[in-house]
Amino acid sequence: MGADIFGKLHEECGVFGIYMRDDSADVVNVTHHALYALQHRGQESCGIAVNDDGVITGHMDTGLLSEVFTEDILRKLPRGRMAIGHCRYGTTGGQSRENAQPLVIRHIKGGMALAHNGNLTNAAELRESFELDGAIFRTTSDSEVIAYAITRERLGAKSIEEAVSRAMDKVKGAYSLAVMSPRKLIAVRDPIGFRPLCIGEIEGGWVVASESCALDAIGAKFLRDVEPGEIVTISDKGLESDRSHCGHATAECVFEFIYFARPDSVIDGSCVHTARLRAGAFLALEHPVQADVVIGVPDSGLDAALGYAKQSGIPYGVGFVKSKYIGRTFIQPGQARREDAVRIKLNTIASTVRGKRVILVDDSIVRGTTIARIVGLLREAGATEVHARLSAPPFRYPCYFGTDIDSSDNLIAYNHSLEEIREMIGVDTLGYLNVDYLDKLADNSHIGFCKGCFTGEYPCDPPCRAQKSKFEQKISRREDDE
Repeated sequence: MGADIFGKLHEECGVFGIYMRDDSADVVNVTHHALYALQHRGQESCGIAVNDDGVITGHMDTGLLSEVFTEDILRKLPRGRMAIGHCRYGTTGGQSRENAQPLVIRHIKGGMALAHNGNLTNAAELRESFELDGAIFRTTSDSEVIAYAITRERLGAKSIEEAVSRAMDKVKGAYSLAVMSPRKLIAVRDPIGFRPLCIGEIEGGWVVASESCALDAIGAKFLRDVEPGEIVTISDKGLESDRSHCGHATAECVFEFIYFARPDSVIDGSCVHTARLRAGAFLALEHPVQADVVIGVPDSGLDAALGYAKQSGIPYGVGFVKSKYIGRTFIQPGQARREDAVRIKLNTIASTVRGKRVILVDDSIVRGTTIARIVGLLREAGATEVHARLSAPPFRYPCYFGTDIDSSDNLIAYNHSLEEIREMIGVDTLGYLNVDYLDKLADNSHIGFCKGCFTGEYPCDPPCRAQKSKFEQKISRREDDE
């Protein structure tokens, strides 16, 4: 299972698209700026595809935006009226340039580019069906399965949006899409609404993005969220909506509000920052403790820590300074190196915690080893007590819809009791957010939440087959080698 040096979960991707009525705006630079606002959703690879009067080309590669898009590369990309962008963290498909997005597809009905956030649950079955029918895939990601499904339907459909609608009858699972054809930009959200997607208006055109913070970054006005199951087509006719796939029970990933999304984003009517403040307040009500200061683990625990402090009346303090200058290439595999990296990335402000009873707030515990190291830093700095509070319930089950919880075996809460976890991470007390509070975090949201990774109950059937491609596994490790 993938995780960074803080043992955090990874969300799959961020998507962005822009449609301009004319060529008055530099769509490449606008897309580039928007992707910086979405970089937190994926750091493995990124890309931009541009529509230059019906000719779709792009640049995609592994790495961060600052690594992939030099000034020279940005300058060489064609200009046009449309573009889509993508930043990726892969949960299906390996870390390779071939799996970078947007995917650019060329077929008899014209070109198409696609950017995908989410994870299909029937990708393996669809891929096998397409391959047996003669399809040849270039990547190992489930995003190409979606692209192929749309392309195949396009051969008999009157329009690209009709092809997308037909493909939605076949693909299952989580998908928020930005699709670009020679003349249209299309925003699509799966009927359950696992992943966010919103629409904004910019002078001379429209944009779509995974989060509203990307709209703020480019000066776009937020219009609304794409509804679960909705197909929004943007063209010279303006905005058109197909809601024929709407009306299903909805279940957005609640971890968007706990960790994945940026705190300055508004998702389905609810402010992410406010949701995290509420999580901290609920923790204070359910798990009170006598203490001198409340601190958060940067950056994911800061909002919830502030909420805990406000509710409890215990002073909020800054307990850590986080280095901003350690790139992802520094993060090496192996737990020992990961633990060394914690000390380099985080430094304790001793004056905040020395001689004090500390409440340490974070969003979650995945494996437990990293938070144990953070607790150790607090003890070394002179904290007399450390009380851990988590703004999510315990992770006990896999996620099949776009995060990298692929197995319960890697989850500390699946294998150990609360008391065992407390002892393993070295805290005086331990408290998780009760699952009953999850529905109360997003105070203005009109859609339901997926809590499968906490409860084991999913809004749709999980995959019946492994999603890992055999082409990314050694022959000796394949279960069904022919």
